[in-house]
Amino acid sequence: MKITEDTFRLVANTIRCLCADMIEKAKSGHPGAAMGMADLASVLWLKHLNVDPKDPEWAGRDRLVFSGGHASSLVYALFHLSGMGGLSMDELKNFRQWGCRCAGHPERGVAPGVEVTTGPLGQGIAMGVGLALAAKKAKVANRTWVFCGDGDLEEGISHEAASFAGAIKLDNLTLIYDSNHITIEGDTALAMADDARKRFESYGWKVFEVDGHDFAAIDRVYRRAAKVVGCPAIIIATTHIGCGAPTKHDTADCHGAPLGADEVAGTKKALGFDPEKSFFVPDEVYSVFRSRTLQQHRFANKAKKAGPEPTTFALPSRKELLKAIPSFDPAKPVATRAACGTAMNALAPLVTGLVGGSADLGPSNKTILKGLGDIGPGAYEGRNIHFGIRELAMTAIVNGITAFGQGFRGYGATFFVFSDYCKPAIRLAALMQLPSIFIFSHDSYCVGEDGPTHEPVEHLASLRTMPNVRTWRPADANETAYAWVEALLRNDGPSCILTTRQNLPVLEGVTAEGVASGGYVVYSAGVQDSTTILFIATGSEVSLCLEAAKRLAAEGIGVRVASFPCPERFYLETTPEYRCAVMPQEMKRRVIVEAGVRYGLDRFRLDFRTTAYVTLDHYGASAPYQTLSTKFGFTPENVYNVAKTLV
Repeated sequence: MKITEDTFRLVANTIRCLCADMIEKAKSGHPGAAMGMADLASVLWLKHLNVDPKDPEWAGRDRLVFSGGHASSLVYALFHLSGMGGLSMDELKNFRQWGCRCAGHPERGVAPGVEVTTGPLGQGIAMGVGLALAAKKAKVANRTWVFCGDGDLEEGISHEAASFAGAIKLDNLTLIYDSNHITIEGDTALAMADDARKRFESYGWKVFEVDGHDFAAIDRVYRRAAKVVGCPAIIIATTHIGCGAPTKHDTADCHGAPLGADEVAGTKKALGFDPEKSFFVPDEVYSVFRSRTLQQHRFANKAKKAGPEPTTFALPSRKELLKAIPSFDPAKPVATRAACGTAMNALAPLVTGLVGGSADLGPSNKTILKGLGDIGPGAYEGRNIHFGIRELAMTAIVNGITAFGQGFRGYGATFFVFSDYCKPAIRLAALMQLPSIFIFSHDSYCVGEDGPTHEPVEHLASLRTMPNVRTWRPADANETAYAWVEALLRNDGPSCILTTRQNLPVLEGVTAEGVASGGYVVYSAGVQDSTTILFIATGSEVSLCLEAAKRLAAEGIGVRVASFPCPERFYLETTPEYRCAVMPQEMKRRVIVEAGVRYGLDRFRLDFRTTAYVTLDHYGASAPYQTLSTKFGFTPENVYNVAKTLV
């Protein structure tokens, strides 16, 4: 389809006016980037992007990511004009309003065609790396295109992700850098003096530069970037923010606020549009997009028939997964990090879409898939990814892998104390309902000699506050294996699995059904009524409670121990009847034990006068973990003594 420069200009200017109108009507939004990138986006969509608006989920499609999600009006304008997802003009008019698919930032699952939820700057770059890597593994001959801006490249995650992509020579990835030299506070020179060309060349990328408003040059540079072999490519496009706005272009005034009625009218007049008409699209523009959509649809159908189909990784049933998990010798204590590795390796042959790695901690996390090969420069057959010391990019790349679909289950691992580096991307996984899996080993002060910098205290409470995240802290090897089954079966959000450095006993009373419920009774003895002492614990502290409970039982005191590998599952996904069966209302005498801050644990309490805690509400220290356990009160003896105060 041949498109003249005049037609490209009409299309781009139509998009500029639509974006300005959307934001003006909403009295909220970011017109500058959308208007500045209109030329770049028009040429990409109409000449190079292989998507099918009639089939937004076509597996072989190119992936398009707007890392600068604040330019969402540009996304919606393109979707409306192309027919992607049937986005109507009325929806554009309701931009950023309740119930409208045109959300403030693009949201996966809300508007068809949005691959990943973006907004926090830089995240889209890293997720784009994950999408491109997944395409390599699924043998999809597509390209991942990522639009980004100055703010994206200022964020540290962009360095982590770009460095990794260059190291593995990810040549199906093209980054389009909208370099307009403006951020909210003013010119980027206030805080940015990078040489983007030198920066990306040092990563091993192929670098192109282009005038972001020269249609012919943009077309040529896209063609050149698509032909690059052996490395990713970046196109540094110099643009004018707010291009078309008569007085606010090239200023911070058009970055994050509506242009204002007079400026919008002036923009339309300058671009040859009627200032009195809002949300106007010339028939020629609709016609161009109809032709392009038909062309894209034909290309997609031809690709589907030509094959081969992209690889799809099937997920086994619960029964199959449970059958595959290993058994553990009750006579041999084992660290749950080791049990985690054993379980992963037992399940991996069945879950062929399981792919991931750690932030340079595989031997410590025990997260290496043995015998399944490594992903490296230009080699993507393996299933182990060496992310390097890049926790934030790792987590976002894992999200990109999972978001690709086709049955992928991306996972990433690091020490639990470093989960703080991961949380922005975990949060996006939760928002997108992506079943990414994150393994955090060394989950308590039992890290020991490494000291308080490496001993997580508040991290567990912090993770549990995140909506739609399921945090698993297994008490022994069997709970660890069952937690893996639950994480793999989940399809509507991320799961975090926390594991110990130190050995733990293999417990009696652990059941797959109990773990699946998030909380269950692992031991009880004696009278079960209002005089019973109910122990509530997670992870390594369950075994402490069991020892204390058995000592009390020997004294004729009724006891019950409840293990809570995943309180979120217990409280949000079970019935009130089940919860009361595990923690009867009459059992008010409760001892709550967890090697972390007390915050969030009061949910288990019924009466503060009859509830006791063994928690860690201060930072750790450097010493052997056995010494720390004694000093901090995490011993069977101390748990027993605390429980006795309730008798």
